[in-house]
Amino acid sequence: MTKTKGAAYQCDVCGHRPAKWIGRCPECGEWGSIIESSPLAALGPSALRAVPSRAPLEPARPIAEISAAPAQARPTGVAEFDRVLGGGIVPGAVVLLAGEPGVGKSTLLLDVAQQWAKHGDTPSLMISGEESVSQVRLRAERIGALHERLYLAAESDLGAVLGHLDAVKPGLLILDSVQTISAPGTDGVAGGVTQVRAVTAALVAIAKERGLATVLVGHVTKDGNVAGPRVLEHLVDVVLNFEGDKHSSLRMVRGLKNRFGAADEVGCFEMHEGGITSLPDPSGLFLTRYADAVSGTCVSVAMEGRRALVAEVQTLIGAQTPGSPRRTVSGLDSARLAMIIAVLQQRAQIQLHDREVYAATVGGLRVTEPAVDLALALAAASAAHDLPMPPDLVVVGEVGLTGEVRRVGAVPRRLAEAARLGFRFALVPPGCGPAATGVTPPGMRVLEVGDVRTALHYAVKASSEVDPR
Repeated sequence: MTKTKGAAYQCDVCGHRPAKWIGRCPECGEWGSIIESSPLAALGPSALRAVPSRAPLEPARPIAEISAAPAQARPTGVAEFDRVLGGGIVPGAVVLLAGEPGVGKSTLLLDVAQQWAKHGDTPSLMISGEESVSQVRLRAERIGALHERLYLAAESDLGAVLGHLDAVKPGLLILDSVQTISAPGTDGVAGGVTQVRAVTAALVAIAKERGLATVLVGHVTKDGNVAGPRVLEHLVDVVLNFEGDKHSSLRMVRGLKNRFGAADEVGCFEMHEGGITSLPDPSGLFLTRYADAVSGTCVSVAMEGRRALVAEVQTLIGAQTPGSPRRTVSGLDSARLAMIIAVLQQRAQIQLHDREVYAATVGGLRVTEPAVDLALALAAASAAHDLPMPPDLVVVGEVGLTGEVRRVGAVPRRLAEAARLGFRFALVPPGCGPAATGVTPPGMRVLEVGDVRTALHYAVKASSEVDPR
């Protein structure tokens, strides 16, 4: 076996092995991801085959003989947070909650810790590496999160964190944030790649050993990704993203990874002066009720995980602009808006090539799924002709480049949510009507439309009638 001289280096994001340490990986372009690897990793598979086997700590057993009771989810007491987790947090699970500064991560987790202490049989421990205990206490008073079994500490050393775990013996640990904790004996500064990986690996091992439910708060970069090495997301069991606009009270916790449940679920919250509360029925935030009919608006139903949210799409057609007119979106995909404009011009003879077009959703909701294409097309056509859509109309469907309306998923669930909010007329893709699904929402008329021109025809006809039913 040839002996390798010197240290070996490897990128902990993509696995590339440069000949020497460099600041940026030439393969994936990540900064600070080149770390020193073990000599066995540098020698390759032949060296790994030379590793001797040893007796396992616990023998393998048939899967039918293994009990699933220790992995049952336990509710935290915050309904929308439990919804995203899949019914609650599993003992021994490690959850990574990431979000922009000031969005409300600490406030949400303080409420989770208080609810756990209030309803659970074990205390909760919250460790802050960014604020003092007095500052956290002031926030707890403001949101009413004081409980005798909620313990609080301010630490930035991993050894001190482990000491608090031995003293309190909590059932829930919240660490705010993982980038502020440093591990003794590990190179680098707190928040660096090496330190974050070492701290997270140690906490994951302790959580699995003690059955300790753990929530780690993570910072995000400018592009919205979790700061630190990419391996951080692989070490934890659940990755959640806390989203929200500082100018809006709506907050959303979106699941990105979940080993114990659905990975695409969404929880809705409302931020106010008294803290943060769950929103079990947020659809009303994304609608506008007008006293008089207004052109340029259309209502659709978007799916966020398994939840149907009725959303209003608004468009405004500006003045004629020579050259390249402006296309501006808020809460929508700009590429899909450009495609819808081209389809309307070619398939429905609505000339928008030289007009400014603005499109947005109501209430700060971000919708990127193709199911709102038809609503965006009808809203643009309504604004172009100054023709209001019927107030009780809801449309669902993806629009193709030939102008056809394509099928989308979960149409019965979407229509049921729209009917619950009072909509009585629906346009859906072919094969998604009552004849195909066997489900008709009570009091709702559902029509199948095969293309954009047909959808426009029915919408204009319904708008000229007092009652489209």
